[in-house]
Amino acid sequence: VFDATCPLVTKVHVEIAKMHAEGRAIVMIGHAGHPEVEGTMGQCEGGVHLVETVDDVAKLVVRDPARLAYVTQTTLSVDDAALIVAALKQRFPAITGPKKDDICYATQNRQDAVKFMAPAVDVVIVVGSPNSSNSNRLREVAALRGTPAYMVDRADQLDPAWIAGKRRTGVTAGASAPEVLVSEVIARLKAL
Repeated sequence: VFDATCPLVTKVHVEIAKMHAEGRAIVMIGHAGHPEVEGTMGQCEGGVHLVETVDDVAKLVVRDPARLAYVTQTTLSVDDAALIVAALKQRFPAITGPKKDDICYATQNRQDAVKFMAPAVDVVIVVGSPNSSNSNRLREVAALRGTPAYMVDRADQLDPAWIAGKRRTGVTAGASAPEVLVSEVIARLKAL
């Protein structure tokens, strides 16, 4: 089961199949429990190492550092993956990356928009599912900029207290959030 909001998901699987056929061990940069990560890791029994942080890279033990490749979960942004890729390249200079960029730029663009928006609003509402990695990250990006941020699946989950006394509310949505839900959240915010 995959969140196929980014068409690069299947490209990642093709890339992993090629890397595996070349006899490479694969490092996947991503989040444990994410459906894409689970499916990708299951594709190559025992041949995929998951790293979520730079600290994970430091602890990584591989059989042959000269036969190592990496891919990233497609819903990570360039910012999320850059430090980990740099740590992998520093620790394993022979590591190879994907032939094509496997990061979903829709995710990066949304995060960039939240970085721009968050300082200009009093609160950010993210329309998205709690199990959506990119929706959670949008909330975190706003919060890291000092703007209170909340995530809702549906308009009826909005808490009026979140916007009480606030002048400006920013709204964003995860990559897989249907437009109809976003419209309903905006309508509810206007009513409140």
